[in-house]
Amino acid sequence: MTIIKEKMFAYITNGGRLLVFSHPLSPEAGIQVPAGSLKPGEDPAEGVMREAFEETGLSGLEMAGYLGEQNLDRTPYGARDEIHHRRFYHLVCPGNPPETWRHYETDPSDGSPGPIPFDFFWVKFPEEVPPLIAEHDFMLVKLKESMDS
Repeated sequence: MTIIKEKMFAYITNGGRLLVFSHPLSPEAGIQVPAGSLKPGEDPAEGVMREAFEETGLSGLEMAGYLGEQNLDRTPYGARDEIHHRRFYHLVCPGNPPETWRHYETDPSDGSPGPIPFDFFWVKFPEEVPPLIAEHDFMLVKLKESMDS
């Protein structure tokens, strides 16, 4: 039986920059954007705000808009019979956040033991966005369109 997991993705921008991160203890996890699982009964917009704060430690994030959805078959990534129903949002980080920082995920949605360190950094958007793992870049074109309009 196929399992469907509800996932929220946060494209967090600050000026003309996009927030990305790496896993210093698991380099094979690649470069990612903040994302996580929706809790049962949780509103998706509230879930993405919660996940963004939990993963980044950034407070004061503002919802800029909903970008779209994707159903991703996780079989090629080693998760048999699992579909991720992904929702992508644009969040804005006001002010002057640090250029780089380490934050610890204390409640990993995959059930692994925490805390898990994440190393965050800003990249110029779209020209300096590195390759992102597992289709984390799926809605970047839509993000660019929404920022240009």
